[in-house]
Amino acid sequence: MIPISDSISTHRLPILNILLIAANIFVFIQQIITPNPDAFIYEYALVPANVDFSDFQTLLPFVTSMFLHGGLLHIGSNMLFLWVFGDNVEAHFGWLFFLPVYLTSGIIGGLAQYMFMPNSQIPMLGASGAVAGMLGAYFVLFPHAKVKTLVPFFGFASIVSIPATFMLGYWFVLQLISGAVSLPFSGEAGGVAFFAHIGGFLAGFLIARAFRPKTS
Repeated sequence: MIPISDSISTHRLPILNILLIAANIFVFIQQIITPNPDAFIYEYALVPANVDFSDFQTLLPFVTSMFLHGGLLHIGSNMLFLWVFGDNVEAHFGWLFFLPVYLTSGIIGGLAQYMFMPNSQIPMLGASGAVAGMLGAYFVLFPHAKVKTLVPFFGFASIVSIPATFMLGYWFVLQLISGAVSLPFSGEAGGVAFFAHIGGFLAGFLIARAFRPKTS
């Protein structure tokens, strides 16, 4: 399922969301034009085996790795989800708290993935954990929203309007199942960081639950 737009309109320009998308695109361009892309990735991506919690320098990739991506499809899908869901989350939290929520979700996502593969030499990279945090927050804050979605079906595709809670709930359950299936292979091969998605989503979900408006 590919989100196209949602039914919740914002009344102000989501400046931080746009700047985050621009920053990711800018870093991705630097990543592909640098003379030594592999060295660039190993310097800024999160390599679990290099993490030393007594050395602050080795912890910086928990942040810098969020702005690297493994290819056009990787960055394209992440930025599409951020574009569709991030503007509303920014409108709720405001510019002062939106960025900390985004970064916190990404860091917790990275920590969640690290826990399952602490000795891996494979670089972890991508904004997926942070973007998943936006999905988790959206799930809490906009339970009645609908998402215009492109749904492939036996070689064809149609655009349908799906409740956001169904779409995001389905996405989260899929991450849980995929993460459980990947457990026997943790640290042995590269691939999708499912536990970063799970950790990021739960971080955004819990933060939004803590700071959502109280209803009578």
